[in-house]
Amino acid sequence: MEIKITTQHILAVLNVIAWIIFIGVCIEAGGFLFNAFYTLAVKPKGAEFFWNHLNLLSLYQFSKSHFITELALINIVAILRAIMFYVIVKFLYDKKLDLSKPFNMELRRFILIIGYLSLGISFFSVWGTNYTDWLVSKGVTMPSVHQLRIAGADVWVFMSVVLFVIAQIFKRGIELQSENDLTV
Repeated sequence: MEIKITTQHILAVLNVIAWIIFIGVCIEAGGFLFNAFYTLAVKPKGAEFFWNHLNLLSLYQFSKSHFITELALINIVAILRAIMFYVIVKFLYDKKLDLSKPFNMELRRFILIIGYLSLGISFFSVWGTNYTDWLVSKGVTMPSVHQLRIAGADVWVFMSVVLFVIAQIFKRGIELQSENDLTV
């Protein structure tokens, strides 16, 4: 008995994986947002028991404005990741991928959106990493950038460049496909 794995099967598995990651990044973004509001509006001691066992009490005691800035950068990165996986899940759910004509504007637009989101994540990750390093140089005890979930900016830049190149290839493919359709 031969088991044949088709592109449709792989896309179905990727759809499930994208949903799992989407739910995870939404929980993480919600956790950071909730803890930020809880610490700022209800109980300042919440900075000691922040989302995912982070201790940001030293930062909160150092300066409330720096605390807000750091949390804003962390939340922006978390929200952009959630938006990215929402776009992926929506694209796969809407079944906009036409495998009979893979070079189409919908797919090119999807690749460009993911590329721009990757670029945004890398920008805010670099900003957050540099800001965290600056706070540490001022004597603030901070968790690592990995624990703050803002590490890996270089990977996001690399991913965005690759996606922009692929989008340009798709643009040329769409042009060639249109010329062939007009010729026939």
